[in-house]
Amino acid sequence: MNFTALHQQIKLQTDAALVTLIDALPNHAPRLKAAMHYSLLAGGKRMRPLLVQLVGNALDVPKKDQMAISMAIECVHAYSLVHDDLPAMDDDDLRRGQPTCHIAFDEATAILAGDALQALAFSHLADTPLSDFAHSRRANLLSVLAQAAGYMGMCGGQAIDLASTGKSIDLTQLRELHKLKTGALLQACVEMTCLVASDLDDHTKDSLLSYARLIGLAFQVQDDILDVEGSSEQLGKPAGSDIALGKNTFPAKLGLDGAKAELGKLHENALQALASLPYNTDSLIAFSELLVNRNH
Repeated sequence: MNFTALHQQIKLQTDAALVTLIDALPNHAPRLKAAMHYSLLAGGKRMRPLLVQLVGNALDVPKKDQMAISMAIECVHAYSLVHDDLPAMDDDDLRRGQPTCHIAFDEATAILAGDALQALAFSHLADTPLSDFAHSRRANLLSVLAQAAGYMGMCGGQAIDLASTGKSIDLTQLRELHKLKTGALLQACVEMTCLVASDLDDHTKDSLLSYARLIGLAFQVQDDILDVEGSSEQLGKPAGSDIALGKNTFPAKLGLDGAKAELGKLHENALQALASLPYNTDSLIAFSELLVNRNH
């Protein structure tokens, strides 16, 4: 199966599993349940489940363990987008070309939907059946996801982003911001998958985590470039919104050519991290190329 077909297969499998997860919830709060469904199924590319399952396939992680990790991470990712779009945060009306959750429903429902999706991520990961080995690492899985979602990850990064909006921060601070806000959850995809791979040596784990850190930052650099070069139709939200909001970005710090050079360096270093692995890494190479060459 080629990479594009595999990506599409994983996306469809993840979408179907997430629908089943939401549909299984009782109907005592139908508007909240509808908002959760809307936010989870609003056209995401499922890049994080794709990364989990590419690494999981390379390390022979059982499929049910891959899916449990994928679904928990997607619930956390969806919650973060719902809350990032709120008026008190980035105040966006569009996400993936559709009204954001607080526009489609209302602000209070969007806040609750984000809260409920985050809680659902942890309850699913805590309760869903896993392989015997993964079950023995369940507490570690929950810890890694909690750190990636909270003060040490996305929430901490978002706080730095809000505090620095309209101000100037240096390149080191910008990298740290996005290491937390964007990179932490991508790194968690790899770290959680490594946790449930039996007989994994330290060198392989360290190389995969290095790859994850590098592509996590590359993902954000490309986002910043697209905010300058992309159209609103491509992006599914207003182009130039980062500039309008006074955000610190890589093109603002380095210029557009400098940001592209930074992206190329991160990509090359990510490929070098893969080079010493005793696996066929073609799919992980293709994943990194998908991140840095995407137009939305």
